[in-house]
Amino acid sequence: MTQAIVAVDGPAGAGKSSASRMLASRLGFAYVDTGSMYRAVGLLAAERGIALDDDERLARLIDELRVDEAGERLVIEGRNLSAAVRASHVGDLASRVSTRAVVRERLVALQRRLGAGGRVVMEGRDVGTVVFPDAALKVFLTATPGERAERRARELAGRGETVDTIRLAEDIAQRDRRDSERELSPLRSAADAVVLDTSCMDLATVVATMEALARERLRLPPG
Repeated sequence: MTQAIVAVDGPAGAGKSSASRMLASRLGFAYVDTGSMYRAVGLLAAERGIALDDDERLARLIDELRVDEAGERLVIEGRNLSAAVRASHVGDLASRVSTRAVVRERLVALQRRLGAGGRVVMEGRDVGTVVFPDAALKVFLTATPGERAERRARELAGRGETVDTIRLAEDIAQRDRRDSERELSPLRSAADAVVLDTSCMDLATVVATMEALARERLRLPPG
């Protein structure tokens, strides 16, 4: 049985967050960014001096967290982490903690609870393959490594961060390898996902394409 969920997966810089947020707004669905949860765990672990391979302390950290809101903001225990988790160094922390089984098990359980009621656009790296393999629509967004690095550089520069484009491209390539080669929930397209290469597509076109697919698959009225 399919669920009224749109699962959007893909590597960093493919445009998942912006496209998924806009799609959720157009459909009147909730929006959940699963990647921000891994980023939050990585950031909080670093702040508290927890080694990223210390499964016992990572599990305790996640069990003690209280997520007040998932969507436009990520608020944990009253602290809005939405901006902090987007810092350039946090992406690497997220990729590293995501290889730990205890982290994935607990966060996947949380993500399933958030999407249990349906009418959700959920984005990440394993939503269509692991979190909701029975999602009504699965979309895998990708783009060339160079294009993804340029997009990420523009995003960081827009927030006032100093950007070393060459180093950024190397970091993205390293994260791609780690995410794709990990044993647990590797980054890959679901067999029944619609793959969209956004390298030469603007955001409006990406969102319009996804919206048309969602309205068809979920049998929603025209927007």
